[in-house]
Amino acid sequence: MVFDVKLLEQYPTQSGVYLMKDALGKVIYVGKAKQLKNRLKQYFAVSGDSRPMVPFLVRQISQIDTIVVPSEKEALLLENTLIKKHQPKFNAFLKDDKTFISLMVNNRHPWPMVRLVRYKGTPKEDGLYFGPYTSAFAARQTYELITRLFPIRQCSDEELKRRTRPCLLYSIKRCIAPCVNKCTKEEYDTYVNGAIDFLKGKDKEILNNLYKEMKLASENLEYERAAAILQTIRQIEHVVGTDTLVVKAGGKNSDALAIYRQGEEVMLVQLLFREGKLIGSEHYPFTHILEEDEELLSSFILQQYQHKQGGPSEILVPIPMKNAALLSEILSITIFHPQKGEKRALVGIAEENAKAIFHQEKDHQELKEKMLLDLQDTLKLNRYPKRIDCFDTSNIAGTDPVASLVAFTDGEKDTKRTRLFKIKAALKGDDYGAMREVLMRHLTRAKEADDLPDLIIVDGGKGQLNIAIDVFKELDIASVDLIALTKEQGRHDKGMTEERVFLPDNRDPIHLNPRSNLLFLLQKMRDEAHRKAIGFHRLRRTKRTLTSALDEVPGIGETKRSRLLRHFGSVEKIKSASDDELKEIKGITQKDIDALRKHLP
Repeated sequence: MVFDVKLLEQYPTQSGVYLMKDALGKVIYVGKAKQLKNRLKQYFAVSGDSRPMVPFLVRQISQIDTIVVPSEKEALLLENTLIKKHQPKFNAFLKDDKTFISLMVNNRHPWPMVRLVRYKGTPKEDGLYFGPYTSAFAARQTYELITRLFPIRQCSDEELKRRTRPCLLYSIKRCIAPCVNKCTKEEYDTYVNGAIDFLKGKDKEILNNLYKEMKLASENLEYERAAAILQTIRQIEHVVGTDTLVVKAGGKNSDALAIYRQGEEVMLVQLLFREGKLIGSEHYPFTHILEEDEELLSSFILQQYQHKQGGPSEILVPIPMKNAALLSEILSITIFHPQKGEKRALVGIAEENAKAIFHQEKDHQELKEKMLLDLQDTLKLNRYPKRIDCFDTSNIAGTDPVASLVAFTDGEKDTKRTRLFKIKAALKGDDYGAMREVLMRHLTRAKEADDLPDLIIVDGGKGQLNIAIDVFKELDIASVDLIALTKEQGRHDKGMTEERVFLPDNRDPIHLNPRSNLLFLLQKMRDEAHRKAIGFHRLRRTKRTLTSALDEVPGIGETKRSRLLRHFGSVEKIKSASDDELKEIKGITQKDIDALRKHLP
């Protein structure tokens, strides 16, 4: 049923909100107007509304409802409420399930640390939050920088309590070991306060304080401490001196918005500046929406910032907005359209990003980031699992035991870091001994090279996990997360079987949903490690079988055996080769050929 245009004469002339519905009664568009009747007539006039999506909308309208309100402010708020409620397909709608990533300092703890945390809505009041960083990559970069500049702990509270000697981070001067009282509370708090000031953008103040501390340490003949402070000073000066992504803009907390359109597709970019520094960005793609730029910005601002704490003090927009003052009053945030100066430069950066992101395909990488953050959250990991090493062992009837390491970086297989191991010391059939040997060998080298991963996965249950925990303790590794993954009845075939994840501090395993994307990711890593281990085991067994068969042939020593296998590839091909083909192999005589014919089965 098509909407009867004659009914437009019956609509009110006051200001208010209108809801356009299709034949099924579903709301397909919500709008507001100072004069409802005049605004609705524009949709059906021949030259009344030039927006490209209007013809598509009009053909689907079957009914229009209106709500009269006393003021433009109430119309704006009601429109936003109805868009969130009905989620019309021709309106731009932001989902409420957006998660935020921030750096949190748990300053209420006796030995505070910096952590990457993810949350929805308003963060808990359990520490100091810096952000949010809408880009996980930007948040991780800042976190890594903080841990390099300020040697505060990175281990969990449980690890802090049970340690009896410093871990690896202490030996490489990335932590001053409060766990075993290698520092005073005052000294530790100095680094914590430095990290907080750095996150607040107080670079000069930090440097001045550090120079004073270095001088004092030197006067007190604490030369080692003075040298450590000097190293921190040099690192900060290097970072500050080379950071070109900072636009001061008065040091305010500002968000800059920009829009880029092409056909029916729209990209809206939001840049977040905190303490005058660009800390992250977010982009919102829309398609087939009816709003023009001003309407889209208005709707976005209300949906994004209403009832949200910890937001900016001002929002910089790329075009003049008629309802800017009204939005500012509702949100208690200044809405400003800069035309020159530093603030205009911020909008310019947002506009460049909107155009660039529009032409980029980033869905895959964003999906991987979100999945790894979900993995960190679900398994309560201390570190973002950017680098993951997965270990598996393999043997059949206790013969030719081997192990494999398959590495993943940013959720993707990192082929260059794949490793295959021959088990040398462990007894035949001793799976625990094999796992201990391979972990000890690999992690010892990784520790010496300062090349430890963020997460290690061992294939197996509680027993393999305990072996790995013992290796961690022996090597003083506290900055790497650890889990064990085992499949139902030890099966490695594909299918929706029950999976169990064992964590070091949990008595019972975690059961993941068989249809979970996280389970698929873990299975992919474990199955790849298992495939590599099985393949390497079969290769070793095949070589041993081939070698054993040729070992029985008189006159065929190690050199001739290697040449034959290198040329023909298998015993079967050697047996089927002609005399002339065999004679082509260097060193093979007619006597050797006769021996091969006689002794090869």
